[in-house]
Amino acid sequence: MSGVRPTHDIVVLGGGSGGYSCALRAAELGLSVVLVEQDKLGGTCLHRGCIPTKALLHAGEVADTTRDAARFGIKAEFGGVDLAAVLAYQDSVVTKMYKGLTGLVSSRGITVVNGAGRLTSPTTVQVGTDIYEGRHVVLATGSAPSTLPGLEIDGRRVLTSDHALRLEQVPESAVVLGGGVIGVEFASAWRSLGADVTIVEALPRLLPAEEESSSQRLERAFRRRGIGFRTGVRFEAVGHSDTGVRVTLADGSALDAEVLLVAVGRAPVSAGLGYAEAGVAMDRGHVVVDPLCRTNVPTISAVGDLIPTPQLAHVGFAEGILVAERVAGLPVSPIDYTGVPRVTYSEPEVASVGLTTEQAQARGYEIEKVQYDLAGNGKATILRAAGAVTVLRAKDGPVLGVHLVGSRMGELAAEAQLIYNWEAFPEDVAPLLHPHPTQSEALGEAHLALAGKPLHVHG
Repeated sequence: MSGVRPTHDIVVLGGGSGGYSCALRAAELGLSVVLVEQDKLGGTCLHRGCIPTKALLHAGEVADTTRDAARFGIKAEFGGVDLAAVLAYQDSVVTKMYKGLTGLVSSRGITVVNGAGRLTSPTTVQVGTDIYEGRHVVLATGSAPSTLPGLEIDGRRVLTSDHALRLEQVPESAVVLGGGVIGVEFASAWRSLGADVTIVEALPRLLPAEEESSSQRLERAFRRRGIGFRTGVRFEAVGHSDTGVRVTLADGSALDAEVLLVAVGRAPVSAGLGYAEAGVAMDRGHVVVDPLCRTNVPTISAVGDLIPTPQLAHVGFAEGILVAERVAGLPVSPIDYTGVPRVTYSEPEVASVGLTTEQAQARGYEIEKVQYDLAGNGKATILRAAGAVTVLRAKDGPVLGVHLVGSRMGELAAEAQLIYNWEAFPEDVAPLLHPHPTQSEALGEAHLALAGKPLHVHG
């Protein structure tokens, strides 16, 4: 039967990280929830982003480990990459997590509506001929890969990350347009799987949002791995050939490859969904919100990639939980986005929490900084890993930023988050014991040095 459905407490439009976390928390708090999703619960992160790309990166790590087995005294032979089997492994991970998520949502009594939804008023969402009414509506329609004007994506030679995850064979060569997180991760994975890769980045360095020394270490590691990159030069055009593409750059040079991956960011999915018509303030496709994720319409909130906050799944989780608790009448506080952990899962990994040196100085801080090289860390030496931990503090004050480069260093970002968000002084962290031998000791060593009592630090 079509028509207006009974009123619920919350109608959530979009079942990705931000949307389903909001639905789960709201239901936990006793609110009645309708969750509308046109594809599969889990959204980009589970099906086309975080999870499948990290599975691909892990497959690449296994390939690299097999090639290098002799370095550790193990006799192993690398016989090549069976990409169909890699995709099957990747899909098995996604499927397992998807089944777990759908079961969890069902167990909370959430009404899931499969279909394309559209906001039709400040309190209603229409799906087909059905209208779902809620005391509050949460917009969580996420994002999609961006492109550049005049650059046509064909899904065969010119790809987005969505296409790259479904390739039937590893490309022999690839140009990656964009040296941010997505571009760097795919370049790393493809190189591990055997491709020749060159990254093109218009800004002066890879991962330009990270600490400059982190970018420099990543670039040195990529050179050693044979990953090429051109920084400080803009894309001009792409032409097709029988065997691939020719990418022309603004300086007149050209790069030939089998495929071009366009990794220039992601844009909010909001066009044609009725947001502006319902009175919601918009800015270049993003929904405008205040620090508590409220739009200018009192009955509408928005979360995740749809709003101009960091495009990270864990940010979406936090925003969804915040909105659910606020609608339920609980006290909530704004998210400190500077204190959110950021990880690029390349080899080596690059992770950070807090301010970069440039940002801290721009805010007027006089800073003190220590860089601890992983060459002095026992576990990193065992792993044959290179990298560093950089910690900066306000002079005689708390830690302002933690920056990590090295294999598996993203695992240390959670501790770094606690240090930054609790406004800890290096003197507070220095006495804490880190298990030996682990790479976490590097974080402890850096804080020991900043506290004026270095241990395994030269100079």
